[in-house]
Amino acid sequence: MEAIKGFLPIILLFVIFYFLLIRPQQNQQKKRKEMLASLQKGDRIVTVGGIYGMLKEITEDTAVVRIADNVNIKMARTGIDRIIKDE
Repeated sequence: MEAIKGFLPIILLFVIFYFLLIRPQQNQQKKRKEMLASLQKGDRIVTVGGIYGMLKEITEDTAVVRIADNVNIKMARTGIDRIIKDE
């Protein structure tokens, strides 16, 4: 019984870390993975570097983003930060 009381603070600390740090990070990673899977040609996006553009082509690993007239950049698909919703 005394051994369990000794480990109780450590177990409690792990539970707190799980609910405050680990679980929210897993949810955020899941949402990002779903967003990257839902990308479609024509979506307006923002890259991780802050560049705004529109998806011209998309493959499993890469994306071609139109950032201005006749200016396209090829980038890694994981470099896309978010989709801009039309309002």
